[in-house]
Amino acid sequence: MKALFGIGNPGKQYSDTRHNIGFMILDELARKLECSFTAGKGDYFIAGGSLEGQEYILVKPTTYVNRSGIAASDILNNYNVSPEDFLVISDDVNLEVGKIRLRKSGGDGGHNGLASIIYYLESINFPRLRFGIGNNFEEGEMADYVLSPFEESELKIIKPRIEFAASLAEEFIKGGLQSALDYYSKHNQPLPE
Repeated sequence: MKALFGIGNPGKQYSDTRHNIGFMILDELARKLECSFTAGKGDYFIAGGSLEGQEYILVKPTTYVNRSGIAASDILNNYNVSPEDFLVISDDVNLEVGKIRLRKSGGDGGHNGLASIIYYLESINFPRLRFGIGNNFEEGEMADYVLSPFEESELKIIKPRIEFAASLAEEFIKGGLQSALDYYSKHNQPLPE
């Protein structure tokens, strides 16, 4: 069983904000896989199915970003998902808008959602897909920035990158992190200037 876990905030007021890129990617993946989110048994919405013989679930927590670890822990425990089959999808202010990084493990990079997951899982050993949202903000304004919507010029960049991230996530379902990394190295395009 593969679990793909998007980090974001619940509620319509946050739906198109930078911090919710994890939800946006999972929504695109659910559209591609023709599955729908429903209320889960815990603090999350869940969708799932089977792809090329691999069972998967897509998870969007209903807690705020800084409490993402509650749902993450619940998923690993209740769905018998091993950490290497648990892909966390998050925004990253340390990457330029639309840049994508796949990693086998690592720290939180200053991201409160990743910090919460690391705390609740008591481990840094789970793969993550980090999606760049840029850092065009003044000192002390990061919270406002991550909770703001993308600029019109950024939307032109991120739309195809969200589709690419969803394809990476699909490859993760089919064959795990190595399959996603192979797909990334073959199909990643440079960001537009």
